[in-house]
Amino acid sequence: MRHHLLALGLMFGALLAPAASAQVFNPETFTLKNGMQVVVIPNHRVPVVSHMVWYKVGSGDEAPGKTGLAHMLEHMMFKGTKTVPAGQFSRIVAINGGRDNAFTTTDYTAFYQNVAADKLGIVMKLEADRMANLSLRDRDFQPERQVVLEERRMRVENDPESLLDEQMEAALYLTSSYHHPVIGWRSDIEHFTLKDVVDFHRRWYAPNNAILVVSGDITAAQLKPLAEKYYGGIPARTIPARYRAEEPPPVAARTVELRDPDVHEPAWNRLYLAPSYHQGETRLAYPLQVLAEILGDGATSRLYKSLVVDQKVAASATASYDPDVLGRTSFSFSANPRPGVPMDKLQAAIVAQIQAVAASGVTAQEVDRAKHRLQASVAYAKDSYHTGARVLGQALATGETVAEEEAWPRRIAAVTVDQVTEAARHVLRDERSVTGILLPAKPGEGTVQPKPPEPPGRLPPGMSGREIR
Repeated sequence: MRHHLLALGLMFGALLAPAASAQVFNPETFTLKNGMQVVVIPNHRVPVVSHMVWYKVGSGDEAPGKTGLAHMLEHMMFKGTKTVPAGQFSRIVAINGGRDNAFTTTDYTAFYQNVAADKLGIVMKLEADRMANLSLRDRDFQPERQVVLEERRMRVENDPESLLDEQMEAALYLTSSYHHPVIGWRSDIEHFTLKDVVDFHRRWYAPNNAILVVSGDITAAQLKPLAEKYYGGIPARTIPARYRAEEPPPVAARTVELRDPDVHEPAWNRLYLAPSYHQGETRLAYPLQVLAEILGDGATSRLYKSLVVDQKVAASATASYDPDVLGRTSFSFSANPRPGVPMDKLQAAIVAQIQAVAASGVTAQEVDRAKHRLQASVAYAKDSYHTGARVLGQALATGETVAEEEAWPRRIAAVTVDQVTEAARHVLRDERSVTGILLPAKPGEGTVQPKPPEPPGRLPPGMSGREIR
């Protein structure tokens, strides 16, 4: 269960005791003969299903000079097969009353359709077809490359906050492939070839590198014959080993300052290099989730109470942490100053809070309250037919098991005060940090980075953080 997906149920603190012992989604699982993992999450509240196919490949698996290729292929997956011409995939889904989309991250690419349960076979046939029979042509590739360049221009290069985030990530990760953005660097996108995309699809898009997750009004007994019919006949292929370089020990704090005339609300951000479930001091992953809840999630958090309510130096203040990646991850802080408050005053106030928790730790009362809130978030997650598919798909695509994911409430319940304090002292050290400061341009000063000319093309659906749609 991911902290950022399950923050919906904070008002259900009284549910800690049952949530700590209960299963979360109670999924059913099986594996096809070609190696495709299948997860079924029964939820019979409404006759609807969420059908998701997750590929265990993302921007972290790209070769040097080919950044953004995983995201480029996500776009090209809608460009047709021999039986479903370009542009028809989403049209067929819509005609049948459904909606579809896709997204790419550092570690996986996922495609989904939400449809009525009796239309499930239609979307399974479509998805299996483009896994096995994607038919790519240069006349489709060239304009779609312009669409991706336009997406990068609009969502990153013309958005100071996103541009700062990109530069901070590049400064945080020195050797890891997370150094480059999911959407890719402009110079790499401009030099993609159709062969690059075709080869990437052949290398990674195979049933034994995919996870099928179906959540909603369905059972494993009902899904299995459909999965065998549509996906079972696609042959397995040899898949390259995945690798995430370990970061060298950090030795110096770094600061990135970006000034831009489009900045109307200054911002202060900080990233700390942190362990994940799979790399680094993995035993700290659960305590760090509790720490993020204590410091920066909601109006009762330390940062909000101190900076927004008491000192009145910030308009907002948050902390967050997501351990569900293959390599190292980050523990992040974000704050916006109140109008008229100098950035150095805000920075001094938030740094004092960070130093205080690293020096003095947390209290038993804070840990108990944070665990209650995190546990209670399970309630809303179980109600949603789509959230379960997202949570389990993400977990399996980054190396976890269904059993580990179902054990999340119990593992959060077992976190101790000493573990949270240890996690804070290990991660919140200056040399592990990258600070990002976003400010308006000074009078007569232009943007830090010239805006590239606008290429032709349409803008596809938006993106969020390091998840690119």
